[in-house]
Amino acid sequence: MTPEMFIAAKAAQAIKALYGAEVEASTLQVSVTRKEFEGDFTLVVFPLLRMSHSTPENTGNAIGQWLKDNVPEISDFNCVKGFLNLLFSNVYWNGLFKEITTDPSFGNLPSTGKNIMVEFSSPNTNKPLHLGHIRNNLLGDSVSKLLKAAGNNVIKTTLVNDRGIHICKSMLAWQKVGEGATPASSGKKGDHLVGDMYVAFNDIYKKEVDELIAGGMSEDEAKKEAPSLKEAHLMLQKWEAGDKDVRDLWATMNGWVFEGFDQTYAALGIDFDKVYYEHDTYLLGKELVQEGLRKGVFVTDPDGSVWCDLTGDGLDRKIVQRSDGTSVYITQDLGTAEKRFSENSLDSHIYVVGNEQDYHFQVLKLILGKLGFAWADDIFHLSYGMVELPEGKMKSREGTVVDADDLIQKMYEEAKATSEESGKLADMTDEEKDKLYHMIGLGALKYFIIKVDPKKTMLFNPKESIDFNGNTGPFIQYTHARIRSILRKAQDKGICLDAAGLPEVALSAKEIRLIKILNTYPSKVGEAAAALSPAVIANYAYDLAKEFNQYYHDTPILKEENADTLMMRLVLIDAISAVLRKAMAILGIELPERM
Repeated sequence: MTPEMFIAAKAAQAIKALYGAEVEASTLQVSVTRKEFEGDFTLVVFPLLRMSHSTPENTGNAIGQWLKDNVPEISDFNCVKGFLNLLFSNVYWNGLFKEITTDPSFGNLPSTGKNIMVEFSSPNTNKPLHLGHIRNNLLGDSVSKLLKAAGNNVIKTTLVNDRGIHICKSMLAWQKVGEGATPASSGKKGDHLVGDMYVAFNDIYKKEVDELIAGGMSEDEAKKEAPSLKEAHLMLQKWEAGDKDVRDLWATMNGWVFEGFDQTYAALGIDFDKVYYEHDTYLLGKELVQEGLRKGVFVTDPDGSVWCDLTGDGLDRKIVQRSDGTSVYITQDLGTAEKRFSENSLDSHIYVVGNEQDYHFQVLKLILGKLGFAWADDIFHLSYGMVELPEGKMKSREGTVVDADDLIQKMYEEAKATSEESGKLADMTDEEKDKLYHMIGLGALKYFIIKVDPKKTMLFNPKESIDFNGNTGPFIQYTHARIRSILRKAQDKGICLDAAGLPEVALSAKEIRLIKILNTYPSKVGEAAAALSPAVIANYAYDLAKEFNQYYHDTPILKEENADTLMMRLVLIDAISAVLRKAMAILGIELPERM
């Protein structure tokens, strides 16, 4: 039972005893006492005046006195106008402490029975994953873990955009300038090799556009008439027609990319329950286009292209099929959505996609609704801000991105350099050190990105993220390692933790403060899940770690001579380490036993 529910239940008893009135405890307003007042929780008295027929102050004082006299968990009270501030006694905090430390499922929320699909990553196969993809992956993975912690059945999925004009551009450039290079012959990861070809295509295309402009053509016309772009569109038409040579090259180059992606996902600790491929789903969308034409939802323009008129919804006309019969992005999104809801009995579908696609998802929901799918309202776009660097935005086609693999390696090197400076790892084997550096590097990267509210654009700075002080992953990892070190020393002294057998002990203000923070963990999980913001959990973990470190600084835990108090403190810090592990696991971050 939460403190708020406990006070409400006892206050209902007080009201009946004092005024003979039956009150539903759930209707009483209880909240955490504001910092400028003395108390733990506050009961709002104003709604009770119709029962007491007295002033707010007299009513509050009467209820407070009854609680103090009859409820051992309440030690004192004060009434400020119509607000009754209540202080819990040592009895209450000991009871709550025992509940937290003896419940192995503490923090796990009850099952909702809901099936929720979360789509994230969903890369194009014309480039390797970069820093922007990392934010997407880390956010999608942590949202999935968060929703699962909140009691939902979660299906993690990705849609690989493995067909379309983008991959045709890479394929065409490989034919023109690739000189038969393979990952093996070039020594490059396959996704990097294909990404280089995409950049090469852009170089060819820009040169052609410049030449056409120099020959007297307008810029807009030159961009449409560039020979390489026309060749890429022809290749896409051949792909959709099933041309063997085009399909074979497509399969080969996509195979290179998939292998590269898998290596990056493994390094990030990312996996998926289901993987969809655009080449399997785009035809489903084309079937829906035909259905929409039959229903009058879509119209065909004179050039043969198919459109949906959304001007009546405050938007504009949206193309759903090109004049040459080829698909656009939204075509396959329509088909994929229908397939997923029908196959998985979904209650909700969350798309983790950057905010530059806000309009796209507005359109997707509207069109699905017009096609008659009632579940269109169960689609949610988790729109997040871009990741920027001190020098500005990244551009894939110009090759000015922070590569995910390079960044992961850089974080490892930063973690190694910072850890070696501490000089505390001398007794570790090289294998143990290597594992620790990876853990710290990834923890720093993940935490730095996830602690920012998803809606905000963020500036990434690797050196700031690896700091062992402040609101960082390594700070929380070091805090956990410090707690485990204390507990190992206690174990070496022959002390075995016994939370269930712990008698009531006098708790200090700092210990009560830690118990309060621990007790809010389940509600923080619920709050974060409702907001789809793992940042809530990240900052909770930091607050808990920071509070422990202040407590550790002021309290010589292992020097305590009273056996019961020593046991209480060890059980308390063990509970802190357990909740830190649960919270950070939602973020996909491991906590080391030693640092």
